[in-house]
Amino acid sequence: MHILLTGGSGLIGRALCRHWLATGHRLTVWSRTPERIPELCGSAVRGIGDLHELDQDVPDAVVNLAGAPIADRPWTRKRKALLWASRIQLTEQLLTWLEALPQRPQVLLSGSAVGWYGDGGERELDEQHSPVSEDFASQLCGAWEETALRAETLGLRVVLLRTGLVLAADGGFLQRLLPPFRLGLGGPIGAGRQWMPWIHLQDEIALIDFLLHHPQARGPYNACAPQPVRNKAFAQALGRVLRRPAFLPLPSLLLRVGLGELSVLLLGGQRAVPRRLLEAGFRFSFTDLDSALDDLLGPN
Repeated sequence: MHILLTGGSGLIGRALCRHWLATGHRLTVWSRTPERIPELCGSAVRGIGDLHELDQDVPDAVVNLAGAPIADRPWTRKRKALLWASRIQLTEQLLTWLEALPQRPQVLLSGSAVGWYGDGGERELDEQHSPVSEDFASQLCGAWEETALRAETLGLRVVLLRTGLVLAADGGFLQRLLPPFRLGLGGPIGAGRQWMPWIHLQDEIALIDFLLHHPQARGPYNACAPQPVRNKAFAQALGRVLRRPAFLPLPSLLLRVGLGELSVLLLGGQRAVPRRLLEAGFRFSFTDLDSALDDLLGPN
């Protein structure tokens, strides 16, 4: 299968490239820096800077994961514009290109996040729920999904991937937490009662591959482990695997003052569950947080 990937140089994208190369697929990554793609994603991966380079080599599938990191810095007006452009405008470019093709890919798998639901409080959220609250992250994910769904009118099967917090040993959310926790300075965020939907990187890659090859899969899927945890429990579990104390809270007021609107991402959460994945027959390798953290950070 020939797969076109956006966001190929990110944490998930690089892992997907390794997985799909090992299973014999052919990969093309659309990137602003195509010359770096063989180095970042594998020597057999082709990097392109313009979609029209593929007009005579149409892929079988498109996996659209591109997007500037949402939690790296405060949501200024300029930052919001960048987050919007890197998701919605890029997806619109994909649609324009797809519409002009005489022969089209079979499937579009497009990224999103559990932030689509907003701050869900204590509600258990599966894919049948509507957004619970409206914030910038929810609006961004909603617009991203609505744009991707337009590919259905072009005859593509569209899958929407609502990903939780991806845990990996070499990047992502977990790597930003490790320095203070290893110094014994970690702990819950605010009261620590907010829910954290998490997923091991290995399961994220496996479920993307599963949905891509599952012809009945379409619409939204929560890409998170079956057992979300509260933030306080997450901090305690991380402290245990690192053998460090984890009881110093990060005050809510400090976050609100320092991060402004972005603090909503850290102080709110989603008790999201992967109902549709489980019903489709997908099996997680890591269903509880302790086993996932031990696999990534344990002594062995």
